[in-house]
Amino acid sequence: MSADRTDVQVRPGREADLEALTDLYNHYVRETAITFDTNVFAPDERRPWLLSHPEDGPHRLLVAQEIPSARILGYATSSAFRPKAAYATSVEVTVYCAPGAAGRGIGTLLYEALFDALSDEDVHRAYAGITLPNDASAALHARFGFTPVGTYREVGRKFGVYHDVAWFERPLDRRARAAGAVGAAGAVGGPTTG
Repeated sequence: MSADRTDVQVRPGREADLEALTDLYNHYVRETAITFDTNVFAPDERRPWLLSHPEDGPHRLLVAQEIPSARILGYATSSAFRPKAAYATSVEVTVYCAPGAAGRGIGTLLYEALFDALSDEDVHRAYAGITLPNDASAALHARFGFTPVGTYREVGRKFGVYHDVAWFERPLDRRARAAGAVGAAGAVGGPTTG
């Protein structure tokens, strides 16, 4: 599976990407509160994370690679939402863009490919947590049909400051999306229960 533009290819992540993906993530660990990790990782420490995202199934890792340089411009994942069995049809999604790649549509391209890949999986809901404030991420998720479900106030402390995390959800299975669209149009319908 790949989604292409003339200058960017989206493809599944692979072992050879580990160092670049670790460097990209470490930027956010060092420089931002977007992730609540506080210590940078060595590539070997991130290997279990990479291996937990196979090329198929509900837990994916997709990378955006610049053509022809092969530079990694960003990545998106769908991961287990919670470890208990009843949560298996829910995923947590996230997208990270490399420094300097923001504003090029990389996040959009990655999410388009990710949600397309998940469309045939047994996944009912996607959830995203966004450290506030982050208007760009909130706008990206809104474009993809995510709606706010709540905010954890001062849930994490990084750089000596407490941060709020807003949570958003989106239906992923076709039946749930169709019910939401019908309900949003004002016709008979509403949310499905799971």
